Amino acid sequence: MILEISEERAVELIEKLSNFIAKKRMAAPAIMTIESLRPLARIGSQLMHFLAPFAEIIFNAKEYQEFAVLLENEEYVRLLIKRIDEIDVDMFREERKERKLKRKRRNNKIKQFFKINKKDNKK
Repeated sequence: MILEISEERAVELIEKLSNFIAKKRMAAPAIMTIESLRPLARIGSQLMHFLAPFAEIIFNAKEYQEFAVLLENEEYVRLLIKRIDEIDVDMFREERKERKLKRKRRNNKIKQFFKINKKDNKK
């Protein structure tokens, strides 16, 4: 059983998990969940240790134990939230710009349509 984790390994796990969450487009729900359950992170970590024999059937045993230890440290939980947000912003920056531009164009078309109809109604 792993009781401590090095800072380099913690950052590596955080990076791996953050990339996975961002690629699946689950950044917002993940951040909200982690933020809302942050006060219970230590209890969650202990629960993960309790469930380890069953969870290790599905997950990599070493990484699972390291993640459970990682959750005990409030600093690492904050870093996880920060990295999920940063990676999500970087990964989908261009797509968000395109959507914003399309939304702006659509709104301008709607405004133009109503301006034309107002002029027609006045005549």
